[in-house]
Amino acid sequence: MSLTSCLLPFSQSSTAPLTSTCSCHLPASSSNFPVSSRNYYSSLRNESLVLNGGGSNHCRRFCGLKLWILKSPNLRHGSHRKHQHVKDLTTRSEHTFLSYERGFAEETGAAGLQPSETILGTDSVDDSHKAGDTPSVSKQFLDSLSDVPRGASLCIAVVGATGELARRKIFPALFALYYSGYLPEDVGIFGYSRKNLTDEDLRSIIASTLTCRVDHLENCGDKMDAFLSRTYYINGGYDNRDGMSRLDERMKQIEGVSKANRMFYLSVPQEALVDVACNIGDKAQAPQGWTRIIVEKPFGFNWYSSHQLTQSLLSKFEERQIYRIDHMLGRNLIENLTVLRFSNLVFEPLWNRTYIRNVQVIVSESVAQTAKYSDGYGIIRDIFHSHILQTIALLTMEPPISLDGEDIRNEKMKVLRSTRKLDPAYAILGQYKYTSGDKNEAILNSVGPTYCAAALYIDNARWDGVPFLVRVGTGLIKHRVEIRVQFRHVPGNIYRDNIGINIDLGTNELILRDEPDEAILVKINNKVPGLGLQLDASELNLLYKDRYSTEVPDSYEHLIHDVIDGDNHLFMRSDEVAAAWNILSPVLEEIDKHHTAPELYEFGGRGPVGAYYLWAKHGVPWADG
Repeated sequence: MSLTSCLLPFSQSSTAPLTSTCSCHLPASSSNFPVSSRNYYSSLRNESLVLNGGGSNHCRRFCGLKLWILKSPNLRHGSHRKHQHVKDLTTRSEHTFLSYERGFAEETGAAGLQPSETILGTDSVDDSHKAGDTPSVSKQFLDSLSDVPRGASLCIAVVGATGELARRKIFPALFALYYSGYLPEDVGIFGYSRKNLTDEDLRSIIASTLTCRVDHLENCGDKMDAFLSRTYYINGGYDNRDGMSRLDERMKQIEGVSKANRMFYLSVPQEALVDVACNIGDKAQAPQGWTRIIVEKPFGFNWYSSHQLTQSLLSKFEERQIYRIDHMLGRNLIENLTVLRFSNLVFEPLWNRTYIRNVQVIVSESVAQTAKYSDGYGIIRDIFHSHILQTIALLTMEPPISLDGEDIRNEKMKVLRSTRKLDPAYAILGQYKYTSGDKNEAILNSVGPTYCAAALYIDNARWDGVPFLVRVGTGLIKHRVEIRVQFRHVPGNIYRDNIGINIDLGTNELILRDEPDEAILVKINNKVPGLGLQLDASELNLLYKDRYSTEVPDSYEHLIHDVIDGDNHLFMRSDEVAAAWNILSPVLEEIDKHHTAPELYEFGGRGPVGAYYLWAKHGVPWADG
């Protein structure tokens, strides 16, 4: 018998004295861990682990093999913390198994070994196993893998964790993703603020805001407990440099030896944003994985302040690491714009100046939904700059070459560059008031308008001459978020006399409604059944609540998921931010330099009267239905 095929019991091998120095604490027995005296191959055979090489390498390679099996995605089953038994794995070919040899060598430090010492997936010594078979591993060895400490593969930090936005939106969105399986089970959630709290304090604060989906409530309590147990608090104090260092150390403790990614949600006031972001860049970026930061709107006060903010962020991060979030862009309506345009042949041939008369973008908040906008920013800087202009860009851009985020951003940028600067004569600013006895009082500061109606034009071949009418306001009579695409009249319409005096009532219209009751409506002309010829303007409707039973995820949930996936098409790039400020600059300068007073309108009313005249000036009928 050849010595190269001889198996020596582990306890009798020359490496036995070295097992005491191994930090992996592997159980060893002569029945389960025989060691091959051969120096050429390693394999797994007959419920036994066969190692190769000299005795000095055994301990290191045992640890390395354990870590490699834990990290290898093909040896894990779905969860980041549950492992599939090797006996249950599909048999792989020698070529497939060898493809992981390099990865194992890199992760275990075996890269410096001779080729004959690396792991192979086959061994022809024993005729009972053919080339390409994946031999089984002893149950005792696999059980020992659970002793290896595992760290978080993803760490998410919410900076400003005790604020209203974090409690009501961010933490519930993170839990919804965790509950639905879109976050790894080993995720680490970190809350960071200046308050002197403990982990348990933070868990108590956010626990009441967490809810499970109504369409699947299985194991809700268990999932919630697991999520809270992986939530930690860091007291950043008043020095973010020291605070971020403490956050970094805590993250490293949770991550262990894992190659982890990090995401930071900056839910902080604008005046603190640069300091927080720069200290994250200096002190808390991921050592090995990716780092991404989420920045809340508004993105500056004007072009100049936005440029300074952008330069500060780019001094510490690359553009691909920065995600400027606007929760209104996470609505299903926005995501569906490109789907409707580029996956339906019926719309694309009509999507131009030849057939479209005007486009209206309406964001109207009723009294019940009215919320105070950022102090001193007003509705133009808070809503118009990001949500409105991004919506128009997605609605009007040319087909991108792919669904890659940068390709879509490039097309949006072309639209923004082609958009004419907003002439103050084409904008109506308003502010709501309420009546208190015999005295009228404006609720908000006069430098922050609560209503804006404007007419925009895109100077390119597709949209030349088509007015884009925007109405965004709060404290109005109706709550409505929708896009209305009105088509031109039918040339030489032979049914003109049957439509009635108002030809506009017979105009085709596509309505994309987000609130209330998300729907897609197409307004058409139809003959009323019966004798005679009478036309009626009817709507073909797709009402989401009737068609789909799935609960629609919150917009924060949607956008945070996109950040984790690296999908940035709904987030503004630096050049998009600058281009948007450039469009709004004339109106903002008019407000700042000349202290233009907004037109007052009744709280709970229809908005400023001047908006009706603006629509008429551009030949657009007021869509108030």
